[in-house]
Parts: sequence; C-alpha cells; structure tokens
Amino acid sequence: MKISRITPWLVRTTGSFWGEYFFVQVETDEGVTGWGEITTTTPTANRAVAGMIRQLNSLIVGEDPSLIERIWNKIFRSFTYLGTRGATCHVVSGIDIALWDIRGQVLGLPIHALLGGKVRDDILLYTHPLGSALRQDDTLVEEIRAIVDSGHTALKIDPFPHAPGESPANDDYLDGSMTRAGERHAVRLTARIREVAGPDVEVLIDAHGRFNVPTAIRLCRALEDAAQIDWFEEPVPVESYGALAQVREKVNAPICVGERLHTRWEFTTIFEQKLADYVMPDVTWCGGISELKKIATMAETYYVPVSPHDASGPINVLAGAHVMMTVPNFYRLETSRYTLHKYDEFIETPLDNSGGRLHLTDRPGLGVTMNMEYLRAHILDGFGNSST
Repeated sequence: MKISRITPWLVRTTGSFWGEYFFVQVETDEGVTGWGEITTTTPTANRAVAGMIRQLNSLIVGEDPSLIERIWNKIFRSFTYLGTRGATCHVVSGIDIALWDIRGQVLGLPIHALLGGKVRDDILLYTHPLGSALRQDDTLVEEIRAIVDSGHTALKIDPFPHAPGESPANDDYLDGSMTRAGERHAVRLTARIREVAGPDVEVLIDAHGRFNVPTAIRLCRALEDAAQIDWFEEPVPVESYGALAQVREKVNAPICVGERLHTRWEFTTIFEQKLADYVMPDVTWCGGISELKKIATMAETYYVPVSPHDASGPINVLAGAHVMMTVPNFYRLETSRYTLHKYDEFIETPLDNSGGRLHLTDRPGLGVTMNMEYLRAHILDGFGNSST
C-alpha cells in the first residue's frame, strides 16, 4: 500500500467561532482513506497551513502509510530551517492522525488498541458555556445548569472582558494589563458561576496567554479568593518560561499550560522546571497522535496529569480521546460544548458524550466515516476535492 494523494479540506461550519474546520485527507492506492485535522484559530492561518499540506504531495506520495514514525520525521525535518514549531507541527499533526486512522482500518482495530490498549472504559470531559450566555444572569444560570444536568463535572471560562466581537484566542497581547473594572467583572462572573455550578463542579479559568506577570498574579489571586478555581490556564504569553515561573511562585491555584507548545522538546522545560500542574497539548498542533502519546508518557514520569486541548472539530476530539484511552495520567478531555450535535453533519455516526463522558466505539481507526456529500457542499476557497 502506498500514499496516493493528500488533500487539505477547509469546510464551512456553524459549530466553530471561526466558521470553519480544517481537515486533512490522506488517500492510498488500495482505497483506504485516513482523516486528520488541524483547525487553527484564524482563517488566515488555516489557509497558510493548507498550502503547506498541498506541497506534501511531492514529499510523501508513494510512501508506505504504515511507516508512521518514518513519515513523521521526514516531514518534520523537511521544515527544520523554517522552524520546527508552529505551522510545521500543525502539518505533521494532521498527517500523523490520518496515518493512524489508515493503520487502524487496515488492521481492523481502533487506534487506542494500537497504542497499548485501554486503561479506562470512557473519557471524562470538561466543556464550555456559550460566550453569549456569560453576558446576562438568566441565560448564564440556564447554561450552567444545562451543563451540570448533562453530567459534566467541570467547565472552563475566560471571564476577562474583551472588546465586542473579539475572540479571546486572537491573543491581543500588547502590554498585558487588565483594568480594575475588568478584574471586578471577572471576579463577579466567576463567583456567580461557582455559585450556580455548586462546590463539586470544577471551575477552570483560561487567561489565553494574555497577561503580564504582575497582572496575571493579581487576577489569579482574586479568582482564588472569589471562587476556589481549579486551574489557571496560560497566565502569560507562551514565549517565556521565566514569566511562567514567576507567576507560579506567587499563586496557589494549579497552573495549566500546553495548547501552544509543540512536540516533546518544548514540554521538557515545563516538566524539568516544575512550571505546571497540568499540561494540555493539542493533538492537532503538538505533533499528532504519535507525539501526544510521547508527551503524555513524559508527563507520567513527573506525575503530571494530561488534559488535551481538543475543542475544534470531531477528528480533533476523537484523536485526543483515542490517545487518552491508553494514558494512566489522564485528567479530562476538552470539548467546545456540552452537546456535540454540531459535529453530526460532518460524520455519519454521531458521537456519544452522554453523562459528561465520551464513549468510543471499537470501530477501526478513528471510528468514524466522514460525510463526503456534506464536505463537498461546504468547501471553502478551493481547499477540498469536489470529485472525491
């Protein structure tokens, strides 16, 4: 069996803040097709990386798709002078996930069976309330109660004020400050969510790498006092381990980082310098299924729980879940909403997240079949294949 074609798919969706998902299709000369996902946080980045994916046809078409480690390194090292983080890892991730999907299909086994087998029966989740629900108390109460009633026992918010229409993930860092009025708003909102959710639901705070050191410390302490938060995520921009160390020394809440770290090499400093209580690599960005498994094994040696950042499309969630089925030091898997019905139009069999847990099947590979008719009908900017 040989790889015959690689196709990036940008597909319109109403299930994402950015209005699109970015999938990767790897076809073989024997008719077995694997799917990966990359879905970055901006349309501009999606299109830039999609162009890189197209170029891989000249690099790995003709390769044996079962040689996953060989292909991982071939792609990774081909970009070494461009840099081995960021876009390079996104490209590697999408292909790697698709290759594991192919391997599972060929062998008739789910991916988790290929990674050492299950250590649990399902995947505990955490989720997010709708951003619009955070603006009015009646809708906030309704949303938080719906999350709790669905069986979820943890939720995450970014409680800090942003300009109208501005996404927290746009990383609008300039001086890293937050007004006192903004701080009071975050305290009130987080305390209200704690009140509605109750003492047994874990409340996770995402700072989106937005703050300078003194601001991050001040805000974290304020939320610790107001709501007994269960982690403070990405308190400072990802570029400085030193800034992260300063914050960690001055706060009590557990620190979580990792969605913008790439490969095991960037996580090594986190573990060696004891910079985080949780790590959250994203399987579509950190290097794929192969790399997520390696990072999780590294974390296990430091007794650090792994909680993948998996809140994009259905393949993102499934790929992270398959790895976590095999990982002893697993905390929770992220999903963007407590209901996953927005994924149903992309896949032929809906995902089951009843009781706040993702229940994987034993179907081969990732365990899903893509809805090609829907994909073809929603291609964006020519990234896809209308004849597939």
